[in-house]
Amino acid sequence: MASALGNWRRHALAAALVVAAFGFAALTASRTATYGAFLVAFAVWMGWFVLTAVDVIREAEF
Repeated sequence: MASALGNWRRHALAAALVVAAFGFAALTASRTATYGAFLVAFAVWMGWFVLTAVDVIREAEF
C-alpha cells in the first residue's frame, strides 16, 4: 500500500492540475470557469483514484 501511494509524480501532477484549474477560475472570476474548475478537479481525482487503486491491487498478495 505504501509503495502504491509513494508515486509522488502522480500526486504532484494531480495537485498541479487542480491548482491550475482553480487559478484560472480565480483569474477570470466567472461562475462558468469555477464550474469548469470543479469538473477538472473531479476528473483529476477520479483518474488519480483509479490509477492508485490499480497499483494497490497489482501489489496485493491474495
